[in-house]
Amino acid sequence: MRAILHCDLNNFFASVEMLKRPELRNVPMAVSGDPSKRHGIILAKNQVAKKYGIYTPETVYSALKKCPRLVLVKPHYEEYVKYSKLVNEIYRKYTDRVEKFGIDESFLDVTESTNIFGSPYDIAYKIKEEIKEKYNLTISVGVSFTKSLAKLGSDLKKPDAITVLDYDTYKNKIYGLPVNMLLYVGKNTNDKLKKLGIKTIGDLALSNKYRVVKHLGKLGEQIHNYANGIDDDPVKFYYEKEERKSISKGITFEEDITNIESLENEFSKLASSVSFSLRKLNMKANVVSITLKDATFSSIVRQKKIDYTSAYDVIYNDVSDLLKCNYINGKPIRYICVGVSGLKGKDDDEQLNIFSIVNEDKNKVKTIQKKEKATQAMDNLKRIYGNKIDFASTIEIKKD
Repeated sequence: MRAILHCDLNNFFASVEMLKRPELRNVPMAVSGDPSKRHGIILAKNQVAKKYGIYTPETVYSALKKCPRLVLVKPHYEEYVKYSKLVNEIYRKYTDRVEKFGIDESFLDVTESTNIFGSPYDIAYKIKEEIKEKYNLTISVGVSFTKSLAKLGSDLKKPDAITVLDYDTYKNKIYGLPVNMLLYVGKNTNDKLKKLGIKTIGDLALSNKYRVVKHLGKLGEQIHNYANGIDDDPVKFYYEKEERKSISKGITFEEDITNIESLENEFSKLASSVSFSLRKLNMKANVVSITLKDATFSSIVRQKKIDYTSAYDVIYNDVSDLLKCNYINGKPIRYICVGVSGLKGKDDDEQLNIFSIVNEDKNKVKTIQKKEKATQAMDNLKRIYGNKIDFASTIEIKKD
């Protein structure tokens, strides 16, 4: 049976900030975005702030109502990346199967390491103490036989703790817990499960699997298996590259936008940025998506399948079509995003069947080729003159 650890750095961003400013340890503090630019979300908080009921993510406005003397600190991502790498180097002393699950979380498969370093619990304890001694950071560790249960274990006791969920006892420890503590059970999934009468992990484990799948699809099968301790997903090697599946660019506006013309202008800039990222990676995409988030934080996401491309014009035209079909003029929008997926390398063979080749519109092919060349020409100009130069459609023309 496998031995899997999930190591989670406690209050990571806040803990790193307190390394630089120890005086923050004894006062309520939180790392947050810039409230003046409407990025006022709590990203992390220390234990003192947690006592006031401050959580992540919530708005700075809400947090300050709970604790007016809350000290807000801007994030320093370069420091977080540095310490994340240092901590992962400690993990790699015990196993080469270390899979990052975010900047502050990693899965470790220590099955083959127990003959050298002791039991899974012993390994978890050694790692936890070494990180504390070297970097004055604490972690919570879940120890189990699957990745999903190890993740759940690390969430059960914080900070600076180890929780073991072994095969013989895990049911007694988790079946009474709320089902939303299970990996990938977010708010929407939790609401759907409640409608099925499923409130705890035990309810899910003992429920009819096919009924859950009927209402939740593939995710339903996955979380039903997790609840029953079924999860053979392997822990990847540390340097094993994750295949890139999508690229997206978004923006939160300082003031809500309420007209489609201004939205089109902002979407054109994002489409230009996304298409440039595709070409920088020497990739093309065949799915375009947009996200619109209104003033109440309600979001809609719409996508469209297209021919493989990295050309700005092609991507923006489809983005514009999606916007026109889904935006109600006058509705206040605070956030938008353009995404592309279905990625492939430009040199990969496109698997076109004989009929699509025979019936291909030659004019359409020539048009796409011209747009690709125009986009490449723009890339060359950007390399010379910088990002100040762009397609005319990305520039907002003010009317008198």
